Amino acid sequence: MLSILLGHSYFLRLDPKQWRRAKPYPPLATLQVAAWLRARGHRVDLFDAMLADGIREYERKLTALQPLLVLLYEDNYNFLTKMCLARMRRAAFRMIGAARRTAARVIVAGSDATDVPQAYLAAGADAVLAGEGLEALDQLIARLDGEPDAPIAKLVDGIRGVTSAATVFDAARSLGGTLPPARADLPAAAWDLVDIERYRSFWRRAHGRFSLNMAASRGCSFRCAWCAKPIWGNRYLQRPAGDVAAEMTRIKREIGPDHIWFADDIFGFRVDWVSELAHALRATEGAIPFTIQTRADLVSERMAAALREAGCREAWLGAESGSQRVLDAMNKGIRVAEVHAARARLGAAGIRVGFFIQLGYLGEELADILATRELIESARPDDVGVSVAYPLPGTRFHELVSAQLGRQTRWQASGDLAMMFQGTYTSAFYREVRDLLHAQVRHPRRSLRRRWDRLLTRQETFLNTIPTTVTAAESAAPGLP
Repeated sequence: MLSILLGHSYFLRLDPKQWRRAKPYPPLATLQVAAWLRARGHRVDLFDAMLADGIREYERKLTALQPLLVLLYEDNYNFLTKMCLARMRRAAFRMIGAARRTAARVIVAGSDATDVPQAYLAAGADAVLAGEGLEALDQLIARLDGEPDAPIAKLVDGIRGVTSAATVFDAARSLGGTLPPARADLPAAAWDLVDIERYRSFWRRAHGRFSLNMAASRGCSFRCAWCAKPIWGNRYLQRPAGDVAAEMTRIKREIGPDHIWFADDIFGFRVDWVSELAHALRATEGAIPFTIQTRADLVSERMAAALREAGCREAWLGAESGSQRVLDAMNKGIRVAEVHAARARLGAAGIRVGFFIQLGYLGEELADILATRELIESARPDDVGVSVAYPLPGTRFHELVSAQLGRQTRWQASGDLAMMFQGTYTSAFYREVRDLLHAQVRHPRRSLRRRWDRLLTRQETFLNTIPTTVTAAESAAPGLP
């Protein structure tokens, strides 16, 4: 049996936008791995960075526990980990260094570590797992349990999907560029390791309610050019509807949240599965109002009705753009008309609708931005989330703009909204467009034409003639105690 300190490096305090938003969720994938390790007989403790005061809280836990192994396993359901934010990477490096000072072995898994394992090895990690990494972790931990003092070269020898100082290849891109297969299912999260009351208090102070996270599936089978798949590839692994209903019922009885956020990239997928979930939840009286993400082309009238019956109260659609030309360039696989139809069907079922909008994609021009404005004006979503195109490693989009990427290859925090390649306009222009789109949704009866006209008369001053570089304000990271 190994003593394992399991943790992650997403400190909410390092992300000012998310701190102000005040909607933290426990690290779901990390907690599933905790349950998985326990089932193998190991002693597992958790350091949850999400609401932690800083690194010192982690160091105190290290000193008190003196674990043989520190496993930094990022929450793969948290979309912000895919962005590989620079502040979180630096926090992970500090955590690795602190662990090594206690003589603990260190294994790391996550999107960023999958993409750049050598950076984590240079920070002191013994091994980096590619993708989900559980099959490799199973073998590696079994060897470490049998020979805790064995050199890392011996421990990793012959294990697929591990990078260490003893290997000379990038495990994530080996074997034809494929990732090691993800497991068909994982155990329910080890909720007892989380300070639930800390989350409940945080949420209720900010919003008057408490929301908790679940996942009914992992991965996505679609192939949008900008979307990274560093953990599950293009696989879609869906849990049985009865299992999801049973988990929600337990959470309702044992934890009592007011709301559930389903962290799935695509929730439900098939209307029959959603109907089965609704039926199972009725049988157990286990339904909790929930929010999902889905695709516009999956929302038929039957799907909207089934979602409402299951307890869905809000659905976010990856609308991305009101320009069909841009959607096609993204390989999004949807039509603008489908976004309108999905919004109408969900609204008719009494479900709030949010649109994710992405500005500045490669080749987007002013006419495309105005088409997005028209989409927001005519479809009238209940909410909108606006960002600029972000070149994620391992994507077709990243390949297309990689030659333009300079010193800034990632954002410091999720609110930067900084262009990292030479788009049509500068970051300042897209920030003004973002603010106007938000205003359109929040104040639908207020005319914004004058504000739009003022921006459009100045649009040529925002044309991007040189690659964007990070500003001093964007690079300044708050200290982590």
